Amino acid sequence: MNLLLLSNSTQYGRGYLAHALDTVTAFLPAKARLAFVPYALADHDAYTAKVRGALEGAGIEVRGVHEGDGPVAVLASADAVFVGGGNSFRLLSALYRTGLREAVAEAVRAGLPYMGASAGTNMAAPTLRTTNDMPIVQPPSFETLGLVPFQINPHYLDPDPASTHKGETREERLTEFLEENDVPVLGLREGSWLRVAGERASVEGGRPARLFRRGDAPRELAPGSDVSALLDSVPRFDSRD
Repeated sequence: MNLLLLSNSTQYGRGYLAHALDTVTAFLPAKARLAFVPYALADHDAYTAKVRGALEGAGIEVRGVHEGDGPVAVLASADAVFVGGGNSFRLLSALYRTGLREAVAEAVRAGLPYMGASAGTNMAAPTLRTTNDMPIVQPPSFETLGLVPFQINPHYLDPDPASTHKGETREERLTEFLEENDVPVLGLREGSWLRVAGERASVEGGRPARLFRRGDAPRELAPGSDVSALLDSVPRFDSRD
């Protein structure tokens, strides 16, 4: 498979996708017809226009899957697909409702390049169980696209030793997840991404990632780290939803 999974689409002080634009345009085919999935936000037209504005200068033709003859038809005519960020529960619910969950997974396994950001990156994992989002809607299942066999936590935040907030840290929440489920979790900090090309996977971008495994201390992964072994993971989830 050919995947580009961004932790975030907007970096502080920069425009939409600007922090990863060179990587994005190198990933997408030249003059690509890009099917954009805007369902993680409520205003699909405005979201699609934002993506179009960010990529049109690179010669990328952006079409929202909500435009035209239906989401599956738009996907079928595309050279690549981009699933944008927002609320992961709302996004997954829409993927089920429109038939895109099965259609996207099938197309990507057949070779269609897949780009995700934030919630769109969550969709590439087997389930929604390591998202940071509030469940504002209830999808039929937590099962996502399963393009990789491990979980991802976009927007991973390190504990702040100076904080007076006594709520759970992201590390504590992921540790709780691993108490119930035996599957690796890759925490992607802002400005980082995962690149999968065939049987090779690597951490890329400007910041290291953090890998969580049951029974092991969290491990730092510098940009450029080969994480291809994660593609051979066999996820074991608690069956209770």
